[in-house]
Amino acid sequence: MSPHHLLRWYLEAGVDETIGEEPLDRYALSQTKAAAAPQPMRPLQAAPQQPAQPVAFQAPAQARASASQVAAACKSLHELKEAMEQFDGGLLKKSSQNTVFADGNPDAKIMFIGEAPGADEDRLGLPFVGPGGKLLDKMLASIGLDRSSAYLSNLVPWRPPGRRKPELAEIELCLPFIQRHIELVDPAILVFLGEAPASALLARQERINRLRGRWWDYHSHGLARPLAALASFNPDYLLGTPSHKREAWQDFLALSKRLQTLI
Repeated sequence: MSPHHLLRWYLEAGVDETIGEEPLDRYALSQTKAAAAPQPMRPLQAAPQQPAQPVAFQAPAQARASASQVAAACKSLHELKEAMEQFDGGLLKKSSQNTVFADGNPDAKIMFIGEAPGADEDRLGLPFVGPGGKLLDKMLASIGLDRSSAYLSNLVPWRPPGRRKPELAEIELCLPFIQRHIELVDPAILVFLGEAPASALLARQERINRLRGRWWDYHSHGLARPLAALASFNPDYLLGTPSHKREAWQDFLALSKRLQTLI
């Protein structure tokens, strides 16, 4: 019988599949396939996260030593201003637009020292030009002064971000600059506008309510004599707490009386 007729006979006989010459254990084959099948991946479990620790800026000892050396080497206000603009030891400067050095008359008998620049001061590079500065101008005018007869600066020459107060480490870093600034100006009277400059430059820990309204002696190695110093409120603080304007007015009356003795 030819292969063609044999295949036809298989089909008529109902054969519908072919098998090999060797027996095949399909049960064992199914077990092998099941073992070889890829297993589903278990979901990865994230490692427990540790709570983030706040990082406070600390001025390195090397930066503080550098600030002291740079400030001490300055022999004029011009040199001090340039040195502060070139100083690269603090983070505040990197986040500020300008180094706010001073405004007014450096030959005046009275020097006012505030806390730190605000947004307007940082933008213009001058101290006391914002709303608090406008109030200070009125306070000066009330005792016969203006920016041609007074000298204005800040404890910290760079604006702290986010309208926050300068931190202790930042104040310590800037302290040599304002101390040298005072020595070079050598005024007859210092006025600290706010708790930060008063406590830092007088080396006292009292709040402004206890520091204000009293005359202090300010000492520095670069001065031939102690300077008369008076503490009062920061003008920006007075804008938010007008109830203390009466006390600030008393401070300025005492200042005016002291100035009269210098004429």
